[in-house]
Amino acid sequence: MREIIFDTETTGLDNRNDRIIEIGGIELVNHFPTGRTLHIYINPDGTKVHPDALAVHGITDAFLSDKPVFAEVVDDILSFFEGATWIAHNANFDMGFINAELARLNLPPISQERVIDTLQLARRKNPMGPNSLDALCRRYGIDNSHRTKHGALLDSELLAEVYIEMIGGRQTALVLGQTETRKTDVIEDDQDFSAVVLDRPRKLSPRLSPDEAKAHESMVAKIGAKAIWSKYSIN
Repeated sequence: MREIIFDTETTGLDNRNDRIIEIGGIELVNHFPTGRTLHIYINPDGTKVHPDALAVHGITDAFLSDKPVFAEVVDDILSFFEGATWIAHNANFDMGFINAELARLNLPPISQERVIDTLQLARRKNPMGPNSLDALCRRYGIDNSHRTKHGALLDSELLAEVYIEMIGGRQTALVLGQTETRKTDVIEDDQDFSAVVLDRPRKLSPRLSPDEAKAHESMVAKIGAKAIWSKYSIN
């Protein structure tokens, strides 16, 4: 199974008028990084970087002035993603921009069936949040201290580590294909993929603080007997 963890940076938030200026991707095969990456800066073809976006990623109009436009790199991008599942954090944002760029070139869009949104996955696993990439790095003990600005390749590298942890951890990737392990099918947003998980030798210590656990119990009590969380222990 081949997956590409990717991220984009853009001139702004509106995919109808703003453009992609950076794309980065990390290849996973059977949930394990292969070392293959994609990293391209893209000239937005006359669209200026919005000041709010500049504050986030730090990519200037001057820096982009000599970069190729999307039409010049689209074949490289599609070739790298060919046959793979597209995985992004808040994927609706990134796929909206990808498909808008493809539409400008009269190319077919990427089907939603080929996309996994790690934000939705995180919200289902951690309904009380927060579920930003920085928050998930903290939750899973991933060092993101070097992330002072958003960057497509750096964010893809961090998200790849987060994604692997969310589907079972590094042990999962290392034991794929071993017949003595048990297999669990996971379904997210109508996208089927498989992960192999190991029984832990000892229970993990709680990730919730006492205050967070108390807030959770209070929320469940307010919902009442129909609360799905009442069937499960968070301790």
